[in-house]
Amino acid sequence: MEKPNVPDAIQPPAGEELVLMARATGFQIYVCRPDAEGKLAWTLKAPEAELFDEQGKAIGKHFGGPTWQLNDGSQLTGKMVAKVDAPDGRAIPWLLVAVTSNSGKGALSRVTSIQRVNTVSGLAPESLPPAAECSESNREVEFKSSYSADYYFYARR
Repeated sequence: MEKPNVPDAIQPPAGEELVLMARATGFQIYVCRPDAEGKLAWTLKAPEAELFDEQGKAIGKHFGGPTWQLNDGSQLTGKMVAKVDAPDGRAIPWLLVAVTSNSGKGALSRVTSIQRVNTVSGLAPESLPPAAECSESNREVEFKSSYSADYYFYARR
């Protein structure tokens, strides 16, 4: 398992080693609701994806929190600490996520950071043709944008 080649902004902290890679396939769920200024906008509600190992076997799921949960009983939640635009500009950003909580005894129990890279699609409706307008007539409407990404999990050495 090799670490991905990524911009410095989303490198894991020094002293962390790669312990797991999972491929996610699913949706980024957006909802039309008022933003911080009270203007209606498509806002990310949650991801909803299955996680697969390098052989294509289902190993867990990724959902709101953001949370990653493996079939071995381990789970973690994190928060984004850095992001860079996807290289092709037509997919959700690449991220560095810091783990805020871990539970269970499996593979995720000692993970401290995660990278989301190699993203495909997943953008909010306004960036997709034909643009789905976020307006009063579809307030609180959900839009599922299909995506895939690779998640790299790191733990302290």
